[in-house]
Amino acid sequence: MLNSGLYALVVLIWGSTWLAIKFQVGVVPPIESVLYRFAIAAALLQGYLLLARPRTRFDRGTHLRFLALGLCLFSLNYLLFYTATAFGLTTGLEAVIFSFLIFMNIANARLMFGERPQPGIRPGALIGLAGSALLFRDEIGAVFAGNATGLAILLSIGGTFLASLGNMASRGLQARKVDVLSANAWGMTYGAGLLFMGALATQGRFAFDPRPGYVLSLLALAIFGSIVAFGAYLTLLGRIGSARAAYATILFPIIALLLSSIFEDYQWTAAKLAGVGLIVLGNFVVLRRRPLVGREGRPVKAA
Repeated sequence: MLNSGLYALVVLIWGSTWLAIKFQVGVVPPIESVLYRFAIAAALLQGYLLLARPRTRFDRGTHLRFLALGLCLFSLNYLLFYTATAFGLTTGLEAVIFSFLIFMNIANARLMFGERPQPGIRPGALIGLAGSALLFRDEIGAVFAGNATGLAILLSIGGTFLASLGNMASRGLQARKVDVLSANAWGMTYGAGLLFMGALATQGRFAFDPRPGYVLSLLALAIFGSIVAFGAYLTLLGRIGSARAAYATILFPIIALLLSSIFEDYQWTAAKLAGVGLIVLGNFVVLRRRPLVGREGRPVKAA
């Protein structure tokens, strides 16, 4: 029940953040919007830890892992995605690219932790990706027609790979018995610090958009999209494995499109509904319970 609740929370929140990110692009440079988002989240998390828990000291090695987490999951990856959006890449195509996180997590978990995915993860992921291809075939067609920016696509691929490395950093911290809340607080603190130095070096001055759309979407992304969703997702990652948790990245575009149909007059077709069906089927294949034993009766580790 806890795993199901965490999974649903991640899908619902991140499925809605794609719409909120649109309000962040425009007046404020991408690096500053990402900075504001994670600076707010880091301040709230650090404040909570300071008031609610005894102060915990971490060694230098753990702080280096916090730095890696901040670089890969709470700063540079989002900067690449925000920049791709500013270059005109549709959020639908970004969602398709980001859904490849599941395969990157399988490869990186195998390389870094020697873990093999459970049976059914790869075929379930392929079914889900086939569904994404149907769901976003118009956006994918724009790539082959030469109507999508190649640099923006490369930025999104790079952002997804960095997110996968961030997933591995979180996995390593949890293996060292560092709780997710502390890891996220420090990771977001380092991420915000890196973004601040980058913005100071490249922008010279800081801009802000006081309009309600920007401010409200910023707060929603900082509190729900960062603190709540990342807390739920990384906890889930430690409980069910990085590959199975990453399937949420294939599922949450459905929520994004449902919201788009309400706020942006998104039109559904038979092919898109078939894509949704394939994604749901893939979700069932990936997440169904299986005995975690190998051919010789030994436990099989989840990736």
